[in-house]
Amino acid sequence: MENIPQHIVLFPDGNRRWARERGLHPLEGHLAGKNNLEEFLKWTKKRGVAVLTVFGFSTENWSRSPQEVDYLMTLFETYLGGESIAKFQEQGIRVCVIGQKDKLRPSLQKIIKEVEEQTRNNTGLRLNVAVSYGGRWDIVQAAQKALQEGVLAQELTQERFALYLSTAGLPDPDLVIRPGGEMRFSNFLLWQAAYAEFYFTKKYWPDFTEQDLDDALAEYARRQRRFGQ
Repeated sequence: MENIPQHIVLFPDGNRRWARERGLHPLEGHLAGKNNLEEFLKWTKKRGVAVLTVFGFSTENWSRSPQEVDYLMTLFETYLGGESIAKFQEQGIRVCVIGQKDKLRPSLQKIIKEVEEQTRNNTGLRLNVAVSYGGRWDIVQAAQKALQEGVLAQELTQERFALYLSTAGLPDPDLVIRPGGEMRFSNFLLWQAAYAEFYFTKKYWPDFTEQDLDDALAEYARRQRRFGQ
């Protein structure tokens, strides 16, 4: 397939609704979503995508029940740590976590540090996992960093500002894929995705298949990107 996007953003949405419609506990939906993400990683890598950013847990998700938050944090530990690190190494995937890492429980912070350090030199797919992330937070923290470094107003260009964002050094997203039926951006990568193409589908994330990815890529290839020109 030609015209593959360099940077894909994924909203793995609809896990809880998927579970409820099957008479399952909502937490089982999150587990199914985590398992499907492992497959999605293989599909995107096989197609030559350079960067995949996954919306894992937003700054607003902290308002969910303690049980659900705790379960999600445990899922992140399972997905990022232990035997998973060896799998990332085997596939040449570099893993980075973006967001308010200081708000996460110490055990997860330790795993994040470990997986980031051990995969730092991998040159394959770059996987960004957004945990306790919000687009507005990212913009504010970038502005704070610039001020702390003494950057003057007249010196602050768009290019320089981008160096303080969580995704510094990466290409801006080309394609945003959001399963689950919602058609909004939910405070994610607000600065970076200014000219990204969007692909929405009503299919819940656990049901999203390799063919669905190809459909999204085919739709992306048909579009003419003008970047406001």
